Amino acid sequence: MRLALDEAGRAARGGDVPVGAVVLAADGTTVLAAGHNEREATGDPTAHAEVLAVRRAAAELGEWRLTGCTLVVTLEPCTMCAGALVQSRVDRVVYGARDDKAGAARLPVGRRPRPAPQPSPRGDRGRARRGVRGTAHRLLPGPVTPPPPAGAETDFGARATVL
Repeated sequence: MRLALDEAGRAARGGDVPVGAVVLAADGTTVLAAGHNEREATGDPTAHAEVLAVRRAAAELGEWRLTGCTLVVTLEPCTMCAGALVQSRVDRVVYGARDDKAGAARLPVGRRPRPAPQPSPRGDRGRARRGVRGTAHRLLPGPVTPPPPAGAETDFGARATVL
């Protein structure tokens, strides 16, 4: 957590929200990558500490699957970051402070109510032309991943730890 706090300080010095993250290898001690919020510095709305750390860890491993890895982050991940952590197969998340406004670790992904002040995008799947939808479905070879075995953890919150 000390390394993640150091990263958060870098974000603050850059004029961003002070959040830092570190990805640890499966041994729990080797640091694969670190990141801090860089939205203001880069103009990239997805440049959250967790996403940057995960991208860098994947590059370090040469593999997008971060199975066995732990993410240590100073603030509870938002919905976007929680999705990235699920997609990257991070096994464990340890966070320092709860985020009552945008935190997503304590609730299953997709069930977190959106805070009123933040606009939410509108999905228009129903408006796509039938041919476009059919073509999109035909491009997929079938289910992307097999369903999880019975009794397996399927929500992000079950793998998060609060310090």
